[in-house]
Amino acid sequence: MRIGLLGTGNVAQALARGWSAAGHDVLLGSRFPKERTETGFPVEGLSATAAHAEVLVNATPGAVSVELLRSIGAPALAGTLLIDVGVGLSDDFTELSHPNSSLGEQIQEAFPLTPVVKTLCTMDSTVMAAPDGLDGPSTVFLSGDDPEAKRTTGRLLADLGWPSSSQLDMGGITTARGQEHFALLFMGIANGLGSHTFNINVVPLPRQNA
Repeated sequence: MRIGLLGTGNVAQALARGWSAAGHDVLLGSRFPKERTETGFPVEGLSATAAHAEVLVNATPGAVSVELLRSIGAPALAGTLLIDVGVGLSDDFTELSHPNSSLGEQIQEAFPLTPVVKTLCTMDSTVMAAPDGLDGPSTVFLSGDDPEAKRTTGRLLADLGWPSSSQLDMGGITTARGQEHFALLFMGIANGLGSHTFNINVVPLPRQNA
């Protein structure tokens, strides 16, 4: 599958490595592609990356993601699955830029013809493409209004090492705010652990025998 990752930072590069290892064709998108030569992957402009991709991944800073997507244009994004992994945070990482909503919702509202799925934003980039490096299973969440888009996203998550048993579909795109607001708790846990390399696991009650 042709996957275009909007962004060239740690998140985009980690996901590019994971999906490339699984056999996907990955392309990174940057506002300044000629200046980004250290990623180890091909880099094009944002519009060229969107045109190339069957699936787009928003790995840009959450506070400016909608503006960057608008620079590509709604017609170019229409009908393309957009996996949003961004979170909008203040420069000191203490406040959300979408305190009463979520970036995922804002993107879906701005681009109604583009199915948006929110995922992978509750963990550090080192975990996104290497969940088996943790000491036990953990959970990745999905939020979105389009069932087929979530199924495709689930398959791509599996290619990163997230089995279906680790994937939790939380419902429509409005549930993305729960994922993004976890960022504040994430910072507290990271401070307590002294590390950003961790994840959470949702542990339900045991199933009762029929």
